[in-house]
Amino acid sequence: MSKVLIVMSAAGVWVRTDGSRYPTGYWAEEVAAPHEKFVEAGYTVDFASPGGVLQPLDRHSADPKIAGEDCARLVAHAEKALRDFGPLLRLDEVDVDDYVAIVLPGGHGPVVDLFEDAGLGRLLIEADRAGKPIGAVCHGPAALLSAVDENGKWIFAGREMTAFTDEEERLFGTADGAPWLLAGRLRELGAIHSGGSPYQQYNVQDGNLFTGQNPASSARMAEDMITTLG
Repeated sequence: MSKVLIVMSAAGVWVRTDGSRYPTGYWAEEVAAPHEKFVEAGYTVDFASPGGVLQPLDRHSADPKIAGEDCARLVAHAEKALRDFGPLLRLDEVDVDDYVAIVLPGGHGPVVDLFEDAGLGRLLIEADRAGKPIGAVCHGPAALLSAVDENGKWIFAGREMTAFTDEEERLFGTADGAPWLLAGRLRELGAIHSGGSPYQQYNVQDGNLFTGQNPASSARMAEDMITTLG
């Protein structure tokens, strides 16, 4: 059976420019929706993170006022999927040849650790060179920044993508004090970034790269990847 790898951050805290510590974790829908879609399509899904550390749930993703009326089901699905899988794989021990696709969910964690994780960068470079689908949603595209080749080039420069927008970060209340804002950083480094309305589903595909702007874009991203996998 073909396998898909979901790569999660290990970060539970996002340190702000004033030194304050903002609790973070995985966003339930961004884990649950892709997992659900891939399992329904017949794939096995593995989970990995730096050091095999399981980060906590971002409690905002369990608040129906923020995450929508379906959030309780999505939290339960994500927690069960992670519990059933058991200890996460260590990212630096993963062999990309074992997987047909890689998924990078968000929460703010990827802007803390995955954006500069060399092990993840290696996996993404190998996956991209092999033409394997790579999906990243919300803050997950920060993880794409780790993919710097042996010549110091970011391999996703010049590619079309979306991510949690700077406007959404401001509306969420986390822009002030952020060490950097994701969409702006992607553009600075050469990505062709576009975005839709705040918190509404918006997806971009560029070849084997699939990106979603926010949690509402998670399911569509997985569906598009599954269609490409055939």
